[in-house]
Amino acid sequence: MADDPSSSLRRALDLLDALASDGAVAQGGWGVNRLAAHLGRDKSQVSRTLRVLADAGYIERDPESMRYRIGWHIFALASRSGDQRLLAAAVPVLRQLGEYDLGERIHLSVLRGSEVLTILTQAPNHAVQTVAWAGRLVPAHNTSSGRSLLIDLERDELARLFAGVVFEVGGPNAPRDVDELYARILLARRAGYATVDEEFEPGLVAASAPVRGFRGEVVAALNVSGPKFRLGTRLAAAGETIKAAAATLSTQLGWDGRSRLALAGQPAPGLSA
Repeated sequence: MADDPSSSLRRALDLLDALASDGAVAQGGWGVNRLAAHLGRDKSQVSRTLRVLADAGYIERDPESMRYRIGWHIFALASRSGDQRLLAAAVPVLRQLGEYDLGERIHLSVLRGSEVLTILTQAPNHAVQTVAWAGRLVPAHNTSSGRSLLIDLERDELARLFAGVVFEVGGPNAPRDVDELYARILLARRAGYATVDEEFEPGLVAASAPVRGFRGEVVAALNVSGPKFRLGTRLAAAGETIKAAAATLSTQLGWDGRSRLALAGQPAPGLSA
């Protein structure tokens, strides 16, 4: 007998909720067995529903780990609906930074597992094209946006998030392991912004600051990037400018100045104790 359409839809929605959970995201996705156990469902039923969702682009399967994770189509839908407030507030901020304050390429990014997804880009007319960022997934460990998105995490959380991730990629100054990454995150936490100098690729520098939601959690990162010959000497100043813009955007999203760390009794990044 054919499945009740409402039951099939409920199963699909339950799977999407499971893959969007903190546990699944932290582990880079879940396989069929883990999902079936989590939902108390038959593995064959779960596998069939996963195939339908994957075919539609709502989820994707990592070819190496065989784990499923939320797909690009979900992020595209979110950018048109649930994230409208963030996107609407960010557009004028990016334009101000890109065209007037910094005159460089500005990005708004979100965290996706151990990677960074750029969802908005503002480029001034004179900017030299370096990398096509929008819609591209890049590592979080060797990008300034990634560092801002990870700024509240402690070492054990980073170790879980980056378990199995190969660090031997990127530019000559990229961190080589979780310990080096955590040390650089601590520097970013004290400054309130992150900078990278030839960590993603040779000749590219960047600065970024976290954007926070009303609960104090990091919801996005503002980032400026450009060739080292043009941006390198003013990278720290660019970081301060990005930090101020990110704070303004965070306030528009309802942030009251307290981070996840501050709510736990530690000062927010960039604020005095």
